[in-house]
Amino acid sequence: MGMVVLGSLLLILLLIVQHKNVDPLFYVFAEFAFTCMVGLTNALEQDGYISGFMAFYLKMGEPHLSAAYAVMMSYWEGIVHFLLFITIIRRMFNGKSYRSLALLWAGSSIAHQVVHVAGAVIGKYGSNIRPAFWRNTPFFLVPFGAAVVLFSRPREIPIVTADKIAAEQKKSLLFRPVDFILSVLLLGSIAFTVFRGFVVLDCPLDACFNYIYQYEPYLKDPVGFPRVMMLMYLFYAVPMMAALIYGLTLPGCGWMLDWTIFFAGAMAQAQWCHIGASLHSRTPFTYRVPSDKWWPVISLNVLLAAVPSLLALRCLASPAYFMKPVLKGQTSNDKKKK
Repeated sequence: MGMVVLGSLLLILLLIVQHKNVDPLFYVFAEFAFTCMVGLTNALEQDGYISGFMAFYLKMGEPHLSAAYAVMMSYWEGIVHFLLFITIIRRMFNGKSYRSLALLWAGSSIAHQVVHVAGAVIGKYGSNIRPAFWRNTPFFLVPFGAAVVLFSRPREIPIVTADKIAAEQKKSLLFRPVDFILSVLLLGSIAFTVFRGFVVLDCPLDACFNYIYQYEPYLKDPVGFPRVMMLMYLFYAVPMMAALIYGLTLPGCGWMLDWTIFFAGAMAQAQWCHIGASLHSRTPFTYRVPSDKWWPVISLNVLLAAVPSLLALRCLASPAYFMKPVLKGQTSNDKKKK
């Protein structure tokens, strides 16, 4: 029935815009915007704000959607993703650029789907997988395809004079205090991420044992989502953060302008779900963050989400360091043409 509804929606969209030249990604954003409302309905029902909408589907389709992680995931999907879709579609039809917003969504959506699908399969809900679970297949694959399309499109870069680019790229990291601080924060994030990866892999060190029992017991919640997330961080986020540090030290890494946005979306979504689930009432009390350790744990997790976003803002605000060197006469000629 879910596939019938989504197919019908796609048919309606095709009929509405059949005489217009629209970007193929419009259909992706419009379809996903519809499913966002389903996610928000689930979150509101699980938290007791509404009732009578999702009980049958959760029982017969996807029982794991009642877990605290899935509830926080549904809030993110129903609010943040929905607002992104509405903004993207509006900019699309107004002829404005939406690539950066779409990359933010792509990173967020991929992080969402990878942890959601893998966690549901390997966690305590893995023995109760129903046929309806496989409706997640297109939602898992489409964001990857959309990301490939978006990365292949040319980015819009502001015109910067060759002198300014040269001046910025001559500065070492020590003479760029913002970049230096971001590099230190990224190194700290790598250390924290590697440590938590060892924790969920049952490292026998006393520090790992004390952390999981005294600070973040949610990491051993049998639902599976936190374990999958920490492993994704260990094997994917750590190399990405190392690459970003490299991009901050070597001038001319234009890929930083795109990948920082993508990574910021992924980390914001993942950390929202992780922090929220570790405090949510649907998480058993023994797995929630202890009240006396609330501030250090939450502060570290918020910082882990904030660092990629701050780096993305820095790249957008002053991209000169990451741009390829320009011949001195080129920028002036471009200005004359404009």
